[in-house]
Amino acid sequence: MVEIINDLGLTKKDDSQFVVLRKIRGKVINRPRGSTNISISANGRKDWIGWVELKTEPVDEIAMLNTGRVIRDLNVDILAVVEAEDRITLKTFSEAMVRKVNGQVFPNVMLIDGNDERGIDVGVMTKSGFQIDLVRSHIADVNEEGNKIFSRDLPEYKIVTPAGNIIWFIPAHFKSKYGGNDPKSQKKRKGEAQKAADVYNRLRSEGFENIIICGDLNDTPDSEPLSPLLTNTDLNDFSNHSTFKVEENIGIGTFGNGSDKNKIDYILLSPALFSKVTACGIFRKGAWAGKRNPKWEMYEELTEEVHAASDHHAVWCEIDID
Repeated sequence: MVEIINDLGLTKKDDSQFVVLRKIRGKVINRPRGSTNISISANGRKDWIGWVELKTEPVDEIAMLNTGRVIRDLNVDILAVVEAEDRITLKTFSEAMVRKVNGQVFPNVMLIDGNDERGIDVGVMTKSGFQIDLVRSHIADVNEEGNKIFSRDLPEYKIVTPAGNIIWFIPAHFKSKYGGNDPKSQKKRKGEAQKAADVYNRLRSEGFENIIICGDLNDTPDSEPLSPLLTNTDLNDFSNHSTFKVEENIGIGTFGNGSDKNKIDYILLSPALFSKVTACGIFRKGAWAGKRNPKWEMYEELTEEVHAASDHHAVWCEIDID
């Protein structure tokens, strides 16, 4: 153990170039003052509890930088993020990758670990002045059968704008069709949609008017699983707004080739917010359009499919609310 500690650079302190020695209880290393001859002071688990943790740093890959470019060019005040590992990773990405492409760093970053063990969670980042005032999670919500409703989570973020207006911002990532869209998958997604509708209706009944549910719902607007949310509430998707323009030879899809059947990402707005929309659209520049006759303009750094910021296209909405 002494040799390992020396190799890890922990001879003088608990923090080295590559690792950190975490201590919960007790002492494991004896470091005599003025000497490098360390010894192990713990005789077993009862004497010390802790671990060695690897440090992390941003991966300077083309795809990561293209994701940063999308965020830079959208330049939004409130950003929903789908499939983020954890809050610290998301914060580091903003401070490193977004900054590296000359984008504005988000000072406010929040993410709750969800139910997916792969660590693909939903979170939010906001710019200065857009304070995340309250967070409510639904990771523990269960259905009548006692099963968790959400594959990830449906976090509610109460965001206060610079002028003091309140927006309830709810990012979502529903059950995927990956591996087949069988009845079990559809039932899971419909349960998520129903609970999202319940959350929305509760907020409305509490007197809140500015509500957004957005993200990857993994189904089309005409699907039965999404009907509780898209049909049985007064929420309206950004793509229904008069300022939304359907691009020639593409469609309204937000995934893959952008065709209508790939419309699976949404920005659902309460009536009060929908009436204040001034512009909206789909930003495709970070998505792969193919090498031959690409259907949309890509970043010049996006020369291979693996360089894409995502296989989903960024959706955005400009709302006239301070």
